[in-house]
Parts: sequence; C-alpha cells; structure tokens
Amino acid sequence: MRTRFRAFTMAMTGAVALIMTGCAMSITPYQPLSAGSRVSGGYSDLRIDETHYRVSFAGNRLTSRERVESYLLFRAAELTLLKGYDYFIIEDREVEHQIQREFQRDLLYDPWFANRYGYWRPYWRYYRVGAGWYHWYPYYGDPFWADRYSVRTIERFEASADIALGKGTRPNGNLRSFDAREVSERLSPQIEYPEQ
Repeated sequence: MRTRFRAFTMAMTGAVALIMTGCAMSITPYQPLSAGSRVSGGYSDLRIDETHYRVSFAGNRLTSRERVESYLLFRAAELTLLKGYDYFIIEDREVEHQIQREFQRDLLYDPWFANRYGYWRPYWRYYRVGAGWYHWYPYYGDPFWADRYSVRTIERFEASADIALGKGTRPNGNLRSFDAREVSERLSPQIEYPEQ
C-alpha cells in the first residue's frame, strides 16, 4: 500500500510540474523587453542619435532563430515608421546563440529497489564459449545499470542590429536597405502579440 501511494504521489507531482511548465512557458510574443513580463524575451531600442538606433530582440528557449530575426526586422520597420521615416539601413547586425544543457536524474529509476523488495537483488549468469559461466551483478559500475539521466539542450537566440533611418525612396543599390512599410506589411501576419 505504501509503495502504491509513493508511486501515485510521484506521478501526480510530475503531472503538476508538466502542467505548470506548459502554462508558464510559451514562444516569446512580440512585446517590449521587461523584467515583469510573463514570458521572458522581447524587443528593446537604444537611441544612438537622431537617425541611428540599436534594435534588439531576445527570445526564450522556445523561440526559434528565424522568429527572433523576423521580430527584429519587424521592430526596425515599426520604429522607422514611428519616427516618421520611410526606410532603414542595417549597418551592423549580430545574433547571439546561447546553448545550455540540463542534466536531470530519472526520478522513476531506483537502482537499489528501495525497501520494496527487502534484500532481493538481481543477479545474472551468462556463458562465454570456451570460457564457461560468468556472474554479472548490475551494481558494480555496469553502464546499463548506471544512474540514468536525461539530457536536454536549451538554445536561446538574441539578435541586434544598428540601423540608420532615412526619408524618401530607399537606395536600390544597397542590399541592406529596407522599405519600412513593405517589411511591416509582409511580416505583420506572422507577428504574435501577448495575450491580454
């Protein structure tokens, strides 16, 4: 009875943890970067001078690099239009890629079988041709019975760009120049805003 209760308690704890993680974490929406936001990540702007800004977008661990770069481009277009300009030129751009690995022990794996089975321990014998019978006890460092861990790789992306704002027709010869209205119209259907 005690064993069943313990297994039930562990299963319920795991289920609650999964539900809480699922509720708390979602892809970074298009939002200003702030410490109080429900989901980490967002955009930020730094004014360098009248026509130059540094725009950044940071995503959480569920946000892909493509989304981070799209949201950065959308923010650059939005900022350009807000300031009364027509196009922007990306003068410098960089993407920061952070990799973090989490190691977590398997909670359901108990190599010593706890107190459930008293002094019973698994013990095997196997036969090698020409050598006879061998004994194998799993708790002496065999990799099959070693502590089991789950390894999870977490990637986060942050993109930033120094942009110069301009008025009039965008320079055709410059491949780093973008029409702000065109970028905004193309990307706006893909933009996800935070839930209110």
